[in-house]
Amino acid sequence: MIDEEKIEQAVRLFLEGIGEDIHREGLIDTPQRISAMCKEIFAGIGKDAKEHLSVTFHTDGNEMVIEKDITFYSLCEHHLVPFFGKAHIAYIPNGKVVGLSKLARTVETYARRPQIQEQLTAQIADDIMECLKPKGVMVLMEGEHLCMSMRGVNKPGTKTVTYVCRGEFEKNPALQTAFFQMIK
Repeated sequence: MIDEEKIEQAVRLFLEGIGEDIHREGLIDTPQRISAMCKEIFAGIGKDAKEHLSVTFHTDGNEMVIEKDITFYSLCEHHLVPFFGKAHIAYIPNGKVVGLSKLARTVETYARRPQIQEQLTAQIADDIMECLKPKGVMVLMEGEHLCMSMRGVNKPGTKTVTYVCRGEFEKNPALQTAFFQMIK
């Protein structure tokens, strides 16, 4: 649960710490704005992403299902600086499918907490495997990390790509290749 008062105190201390005048017109309401922002960007904390995958539908098909270009925004847990990009998910049903929006909601729930991209990718794949019990899952995420773009090495436009294979995708390189071709 977000503690608005603590966040506002922390923001005031932070602003003073960097040498700002917290009574300056442009900063007077900043602690409250940051607190409100935290409710939104950290909305995934304490939420179970699996709830989005709990309603399934029977299918006789076992062809690969792909949802690509799912936009995500998250915050690097090391610097609390944003990283953002696209997630691509494929799974091979084993008797059941989930509504397509539920895949995007799963991505959103995990992205809305301090996170690292490697963990985010694995969490999504593992939840799909656990909840849908498909024959296989593959998740690929590509993100730009502002901790690399606007600070540190200062390399804007650099993309970090992570992917995870579970089930049939681990065993069958041809499935991986097909996935990579389809998300191009």
